[in-house]
Amino acid sequence: LGNPVMESYPRQCRHGGKTFVEYIGNELEKSDLVRLSTPRPNATISSPLVIRGEARGYWFFEASFPVYLTDWDGLIIAEGIATAKSDPADGGAGWMTEDFVPFEAVLNFTVAKGVYSKRGTLILKKDNPSGLPEHDDALEIPVTFE
Repeated sequence: LGNPVMESYPRQCRHGGKTFVEYIGNELEKSDLVRLSTPRPNATISSPLVIRGEARGYWFFEASFPVYLTDWDGLIIAEGIATAKSDPADGGAGWMTEDFVPFEAVLNFTVAKGVYSKRGTLILKKDNPSGLPEHDDALEIPVTFE
């Protein structure tokens, strides 16, 4: 609409007395638990998708946690494992810490031809070996398929 974008995160603009705010998923609410370097919310992604960031050590179990990619309809089109990149043998803290630990994952995916929407969601799920729902947690961000 030609209105300037405010210097804020998430991005915002005003038009006709209304404020419009960019949807970034629950990134701000989870920022003290898990931080995503790449991809960023609303990024345009392609396969293979490299995922990098850092998470608190208790987000991991046995140095990993699951990641999922869903299409616009919520169907899982890829799943994989994020792996801690901090090894005590290399001088890192390992994953058995409350501090932030770097992680990486790679997802290969295919988006159906003629799909209704090129929007999807990247989900980083806290590993929960107990299975108890009170220990579940996830970071969910919107993405767009190339």
